Amino acid sequence: MRNIREAQKTRETKETSINIYLNLDNYKDPSISTGIPFFDHMLTQIAVHSSFTLELKAKGDIEVDFHHTVEDTGIVFGQVLNEALNKKVGIARYGFALLPLDETLIEVALDISGRAFLNYDVQIERDKIGNFDTELIYEFLHAFVINSNVTLHITKRYGKNSHHIAEAIFKGLAHSLKNAVKITDNKIPSSKGLIGQ
Repeated sequence: MRNIREAQKTRETKETSINIYLNLDNYKDPSISTGIPFFDHMLTQIAVHSSFTLELKAKGDIEVDFHHTVEDTGIVFGQVLNEALNKKVGIARYGFALLPLDETLIEVALDISGRAFLNYDVQIERDKIGNFDTELIYEFLHAFVINSNVTLHITKRYGKNSHHIAEAIFKGLAHSLKNAVKITDNKIPSSKGLIGQ
């Protein structure tokens, strides 16, 4: 029987305190608290649509700005994913989603490659969704990519509603991750015999 793929990590700085538990193989209802309601909503989309267990508690200097909390959450989320995947034996490696949400269509392609790269081809007309800066979506994804060592491409095919665009990005990421981490055999999915070294 295959071991459950899980990881937990805490990161403490003068600006934030982040604790994340991630389980790739069992699903429980998400437990997410960052002090930023819209961000909680987006992280919940990742948990629900990936079928991962995600327990996440973040405290940060949100009275100053949401930036530190969002970026540091991306850092730790990337780290726990990388740790939970371990040597990546048997994974599908690639994930893809073409995610519609009403008038919006977002394309997400992901490779658990061991090489960090983000292509983010998304324009959002509004600077804010509620009190959440839309530029922070990129900051979260960039931190996640650097710390998980994945290659991630996100393209907005079309869309006007800022909330729909943001939500489709997070749902598309979730479905891509769900497909990429699936166990399909017992080999490392690379002709090199290893990933990311």
